[in-house]
Amino acid sequence: MKILVPIKRVPDPYAKIRLLPDGSGIDINGLAFEINPFDEIAIEEAVRTKEAGKATEIVVISIGRDECLEQLRKALAIGADRAILLTHSGAIDPLDTAKLLKAVFEKERPDVVLMGKQGIDGDYNQTGQMLAGLLGIPQATFASKIEWLAGEAKVEREVDAGIETIIVKVPAVITTDLRLNEPRYVPLPGIIKARSKPLDVSPAIEVGPAKIQVLRMDKPPSRPPGRKVSSVAELVTALRDEAKVL
Repeated sequence: MKILVPIKRVPDPYAKIRLLPDGSGIDINGLAFEINPFDEIAIEEAVRTKEAGKATEIVVISIGRDECLEQLRKALAIGADRAILLTHSGAIDPLDTAKLLKAVFEKERPDVVLMGKQGIDGDYNQTGQMLAGLLGIPQATFASKIEWLAGEAKVEREVDAGIETIIVKVPAVITTDLRLNEPRYVPLPGIIKARSKPLDVSPAIEVGPAKIQVLRMDKPPSRPPGRKVSSVAELVTALRDEAKVL
C-alpha cells in the first residue's frame, strides 16, 4: 500500500504571534515554523502503518516556497521514504491546493491520501474534502482510529454525537484528528538518514490568483477583568440582569 501525506508549513503553535503594524499579515521575523500538527499526526500514522507491514511506501508532499524543505526533511526523518516540493510563491486557497494535490495523486497513484483535517493557520478544514470530490473517491474525515483491511479502511471518526464508524474502499482520502496518535520525537539517526532520501523539487502548475483574500488581521479584544461575587444570589442577579444569560 502506498500512502501520500500532504503537509503544510505553519507557524509554531506555541509561538507568540505578532501582527504587522498595518494589519496586512503576521510578522514572521524571528518566528519559528513547524509541520502543521494535524499533518504530523498523519505522518505518524503512515509510519506506524508501514512498521506494521501494511504499507510499502510513504510519500510526503508540500506546496510553497523553498522554506518548506525544512518541514519535508523532518517528515523524512520521522520515517517517510520520499518527498516532493511543489514550489509556489503566492497565496493559495483550499480549492487550488486540492487541484495541485489531484495532479500529484494522478501521477503517484497512491492507495491512500492521509492528511491533517485542517491547517492551524487558516483553519479552513476543506482541502481533504475537496480533493476527494475532485478525484471522485471515498473520504473519511476526523479519523480518531484507523484499521486497515483488505482493500478497505475501517475508520472511527469524531462527530458531534460521539464516534461514528465507517468503512471506505481504497483509494480514499482520510483526514486525521488529534486523538488518532501522538507523534514521536525525531531521532538523530532518522535525521542523518533523511539526508540521503529522495526529495524532488518542481514548480507547481499555474492555478491563478487565490480566490480567498485576507483583507486585514486584528488582535482579538482583551478579555474584561474577572469579578468576585459574595453569594449565589448576587451571581444569579449578575447573570440575569447584567449579562442577560438567564
